[in-house]
Amino acid sequence: MPPKKAAAPEKKTLLGRPSNNLKIGIVGLFLQKSRVFSDLSVVSFLGLPNVGKSSFFNALSETDLGKAANFPYATINPEEARIPVPDARFEWLCETYKPVSRVPAFLTCIDIAGLTAGASTGAGLGNSFLSHVRAVDGIFQVIRAFDDAEVIHVEGDVDPLRDMEIIQTELRLKDIEWVEKALENLKRAGRALNSTSLADKAKKEEIATVEKILKVLTVDGKDIRKAEWNNKEIDVVNGLSLLTAKPVTYLVNLSERDYIRKKNKWLPKIKGWIDANNPGDPLIPFSVALEERLVAMSPEERKEEETKIGATSALGKITQAGYSSLDLIRYFTCGPDEVRAWTIRRGTKAPQAAGVIHSDFENKFVCGEIMSYDDLKEHGSEASVKAAGKLRQQGKPYEMVDGDIAYWKAGG
Repeated sequence: MPPKKAAAPEKKTLLGRPSNNLKIGIVGLFLQKSRVFSDLSVVSFLGLPNVGKSSFFNALSETDLGKAANFPYATINPEEARIPVPDARFEWLCETYKPVSRVPAFLTCIDIAGLTAGASTGAGLGNSFLSHVRAVDGIFQVIRAFDDAEVIHVEGDVDPLRDMEIIQTELRLKDIEWVEKALENLKRAGRALNSTSLADKAKKEEIATVEKILKVLTVDGKDIRKAEWNNKEIDVVNGLSLLTAKPVTYLVNLSERDYIRKKNKWLPKIKGWIDANNPGDPLIPFSVALEERLVAMSPEERKEEETKIGATSALGKITQAGYSSLDLIRYFTCGPDEVRAWTIRRGTKAPQAAGVIHSDFENKFVCGEIMSYDDLKEHGSEASVKAAGKLRQQGKPYEMVDGDIAYWKAGG
């Protein structure tokens, strides 16, 4: 008898909504001063008041939607903007095809009001604030690491580690409240679960998973995204829309001087806090003050200024980090009429990727003609890629790869 084939490893389900239309929010503690910080959607900006969230949002989106002011709660209603994601591949494709229309990938960003200690129990704009965070898929947490007498800190002085502890505590406390309510409702409805039916078994497993979630938050003292979950458990976690399940990118707002010289007394301590509390989460230093100056310049002036000071804008890096934190990739459609980047989640199959363009492409999917960006760049033209045997016809099981160039075929 031939040996049995080893079972294929189970494909890991992603935390978060099973959607390509994801949003990121910008969050921070309230700080006080009229600096340009702001919050993003596909990822949300999170932080205390007056840390520079709204100012950053304005610089990132090149708008004045974010309300930057020297008092708490200047931002009450979230503002939303779509930010183009920098991509050298997209630029090269546009140069090659010279299309009439160019549509890059976008990150949807939301500017959210600053958080204060006690938000989980309703302090400040607590309940409204946390509901806005719950509605996004990822978080940009803005941390203030600069001294400025003109910018009042809601906690009285600048201490990034204290601010990070406040935000983490408030998010966990609100998650604990939601999970305890969910568990209570499940147990109340499950009192009669004594049969061995599949439905009752599934309900018991759900209760066990919610109990595990509560243990991670209370006993283990971890954010949900830092625990190990199997696919069945992830389905339960995703159904609860928990705050600490969302990916976080830490953005450290420095003075322009510290950013240029790449030195700040708080950075090593912030990195140490992340390594101890949420290992693996990315940290990006930037300066809102510098970004505000650069965004007001023409591209030529900006390049000249960056060369002069020996430092460049961090906005592109931040946008790309938010995009990656949500497990988003992109594929391209190319032609003389349009070059366009389409955003999908990692692991998306060909029919669903085609359906991002139009539902008929998914429902009547036949196949996709796929070539990689690298092959096109190497061979120079579609005809040369085809002659080299690198243009492939892919069916329904094909899983899209970042940088694929696709032409879809669908039935009539």
